Amino acid sequence: MNKQMGVAVLAIGVMLSTAAWAAGTDSQTVARWQQYANNVTIYRDNWGIPHIYGKTNADTVFGMEYAQAEDGFARVERNYIQALGLNAEADGESALFKSLRMKLFVDPQVMKAKYRASPDWLKTLMQAAAAGLNYYLYKHPDVHPKVIDHFDPWMMMAFSEGSIGGDIYLAVDIPKLAAFYGAKRTVARNDKWELPQLTGSNGVAISPKITMDHHSLLLINPHVSFYFRYELQMVSDQGLDAYGAVTWGQFFIYQGFNAGCGWMHTSSGVENRIHYLETVKKENGRYYYQYGDKWFPVKTRRITVDYKTPQGMEHRTFTAYYTRHGPVIGKQGDKWITVTLMRKPEQALIQDWTRMEATDYASFRKTMQLHTNSSNNTIFADSKGNIAYWHSDWIPKRSDQFDWAKPVDGSNPATALHGVLTLKQTPHLLNPPNGWLYNSNNWPWSAAGKYSPKRSDFPSYVDSGTEESPRGHHALRLFTGSKNWTMAKLAAADFDSYLPAFAHLVPVLIKAYDDAPASSPLKAKLAQPITALRHWNYRDGINSVPTSLAVFWGTDMYHRVYDAAKAAGMSRRDYIEQRATGKQLLAGLAATVDKLTADFGTWKTPWGQINRFQRISGAIEPHFDDSKHSIAIPFTTSRWGSLAASWARPYPNTKRWYGTGGNSFVAIIDFGPKKIHAWAVRVGGESDHPSSPHFKDQATRYAQGNLRVVYYYKSQLKGHIEQKYHPGDEKHSL
Repeated sequence: MNKQMGVAVLAIGVMLSTAAWAAGTDSQTVARWQQYANNVTIYRDNWGIPHIYGKTNADTVFGMEYAQAEDGFARVERNYIQALGLNAEADGESALFKSLRMKLFVDPQVMKAKYRASPDWLKTLMQAAAAGLNYYLYKHPDVHPKVIDHFDPWMMMAFSEGSIGGDIYLAVDIPKLAAFYGAKRTVARNDKWELPQLTGSNGVAISPKITMDHHSLLLINPHVSFYFRYELQMVSDQGLDAYGAVTWGQFFIYQGFNAGCGWMHTSSGVENRIHYLETVKKENGRYYYQYGDKWFPVKTRRITVDYKTPQGMEHRTFTAYYTRHGPVIGKQGDKWITVTLMRKPEQALIQDWTRMEATDYASFRKTMQLHTNSSNNTIFADSKGNIAYWHSDWIPKRSDQFDWAKPVDGSNPATALHGVLTLKQTPHLLNPPNGWLYNSNNWPWSAAGKYSPKRSDFPSYVDSGTEESPRGHHALRLFTGSKNWTMAKLAAADFDSYLPAFAHLVPVLIKAYDDAPASSPLKAKLAQPITALRHWNYRDGINSVPTSLAVFWGTDMYHRVYDAAKAAGMSRRDYIEQRATGKQLLAGLAATVDKLTADFGTWKTPWGQINRFQRISGAIEPHFDDSKHSIAIPFTTSRWGSLAASWARPYPNTKRWYGTGGNSFVAIIDFGPKKIHAWAVRVGGESDHPSSPHFKDQATRYAQGNLRVVYYYKSQLKGHIEQKYHPGDEKHSL
């Protein structure tokens, strides 16, 4: 080594040591991070989508975590705050029971033990994921985390579920939890204003027998909160090459594809979050619960929840209770409520990773045999021409004599669980004769039209649905008997403007108007609105006045009949169609006319002037402003049967309605036997930073259903690369 080179190396070493000391990180750790970074190249295409190329799978994981943090570290951290039960540390005492909810199930000591017992290859990936996030924080000292300033590999264990809510979120009622564990004030929830059918996802697979080019087609269309997922590609020299949507902070692609196959998850209606009513007594200062003719001690665990205050961090310690069925999460009468959930984080992560490596139906089916994809159905297609549907693959086997939609008697041994249903015992489809299958968070009994699984062949608890959803009716209308499918035709179907719920509800309203006496004062007031609805084709559109009338009227009616429908045990949609009086129906339309006139100057306001997309900042909690630029959105919520959905509503400072969820990501893949083709679009843009050109550069495409080409192959990237760099480098524009 010559003198000049030696001085340079010494200088670099001093800089490294100084930087490491300043960040509170030892130089060996930084050197290890930089070794990862040296093995990773990130290509940002002209939409800002990162294509991560690494030497090993671990290198690629390091790079994909770093890229996620670059575009939205706050969202990465927020997901781990939620998964680890740290909400109160971030948001204060109001989030105390959100934290307790997670901590009942997520014990750091247990997670650390599971991490240590994991296969070496999985530990290596978790280590790389944590390293990628830590390296980002090291290289960006101006970024100030709310709570987590250092990520440990075991934390990945707490975040193995990529669904928007996850089983814990869906299984535990916060007000009941708070009441049981001693809330200092009532934690309320106003169910009346929580309208159903706000969520939904669409997955469609079409076999070569009914496609124009005789290739399998797959539609990936998760409906979640806007910006809940991130789009990227993961490639390694070890054979990994997957593309799709990542839940911020996770190290695997949740919904996506590779050159051999693709997968889409939709939330399942399976009854697998099982609630029990426990008979409890107290003797000598200790609680016991009954099981059969015996009494067993209730187990306890001390859980301390830290919470932020203006004066600094405070804490509150709870005594949590557990029976053989799980933690106590509330009370019903004199019974304690417990819940049983699927809690196998290490197996779940293995399934999450290995499905990215599957190449066809046979290898993908092996991943499903791990039985940890609990809250989701799966729609699948491969390049060999196979299409498939799996229902939730964690369905506990149990007696079908009980109503599992309600808490069952925990003291009765007949309510015990007996393993899980096998894949053969679960609703499943493989290459149905009609050539298509779909799911839109509805039941599986219409997944392939007349070739669907038969409800009578399965226990009632495999799905909680009691009726077909409006989106289910819409999908059946589009796919039944249709042939010659192409990527363009599938995209058009996903953005089809028909609203089947109103095809049922509006005629009931029109009949009520026609049956009303001529002397009714509403006859004259509603004559023009009724005429507009009478001639409507039940299709939404930015220039459609009937869409505005129908959505405002339908929303008003959902609120208006809430109590009566609940008392009758009916859905609000069915109640409006079957039981609402003519007086109620017309009063709802009169209120709609008044509301539209008051808010927009006339009831003749086109839907696109009301329903908007707007992105002002990258904040997780959005803010909207009628005076600032926004884009017209033609589609409505999935409640009315819209496959392309925007969950929109007005805000305290707005008259216009702004979406916060729905069509967050759309991808269509053509699985040719030699080469795949893919299109995609995501809401807004890839970056959370308003200064980025990719903050909302896809908004117009999103509104119009105009999907862009996915640069899956490296040859496709040529001419479309904006930046090429290693994690930690200054980005180099090309």
